[in-house]
Amino acid sequence: MTLHYDDEQAEIHRWVVGPFENNVFVLRCKQTGEGVLIDAANEHEKLLDICKRLGVRNVLETHGHWDHIQAVPAIRDAGYEVGITSEDASMLDSYDFVLDDESVIQVGRLRLHTIHNPGHTPGSMSFALEGSPVLFSGDTLFPGGPGNTATDEGDFETIIGSIESRLFARFDDATMVMPGHGLDTTIGSERPHLQEWVDRGW
Repeated sequence: MTLHYDDEQAEIHRWVVGPFENNVFVLRCKQTGEGVLIDAANEHEKLLDICKRLGVRNVLETHGHWDHIQAVPAIRDAGYEVGITSEDASMLDSYDFVLDDESVIQVGRLRLHTIHNPGHTPGSMSFALEGSPVLFSGDTLFPGGPGNTATDEGDFETIIGSIESRLFARFDDATMVMPGHGLDTTIGSERPHLQEWVDRGW
C-alpha cells in the first residue's frame, strides 16, 4: 500500500527510493484526479509508472542535491515538466520552470503554497497544502532537527532562522511534516526543541 495520507480533498502516496532512501510523494486531487510528484529522486522507471497511474502533470523539486534529482532527466524525457527554485537551478542539468517563494501551484482543485526555506541549500523549498494539515519539508526539517548544513551549500544559522520564522511561526502544532527522508513528524513535536538544536549546533 502506498497511500500515506487521505482526507476529503487530497490523497498522498509515498515511496522510498534509491540508496539514500529518499521519500517521493505524489499529491493527488480527489475531485479531478490530477497529481504532482515531489522530488524525482531515483528509480525513474518506477516513478514514470507512478506518474502514469496517478495522473501526475508535473514535478516539484524541494532542492537540488543529487540524491533528490537522479530521475529528473528521464522524467523530462517522458514529457513531464520539472520545477525548482532559481537558487538551486544550476544543480540540475535541465528543468522547465522556476518555483517562486510565496506562490500557489494548482494541482487540480488543490492549492499548494511554496515556502522558500534556505539553509540546507540556498534554494530549498517546502510546500504546504491549503486546507489540509500537511507540509512537505524536503531536507529542511526532520524528526529531531534541521537538515544537514555541513556542506558547501549549507548554513546552520540560516536553516534555524528559516525553520523558526517560516515554519514554526506559521503552522500550528497539528501540522504534519513529511520530510525528504525518514518518518513524518509534526510541528508540535519539533517546535519545543529549537533551542536544543541551536545549543548543539546541528
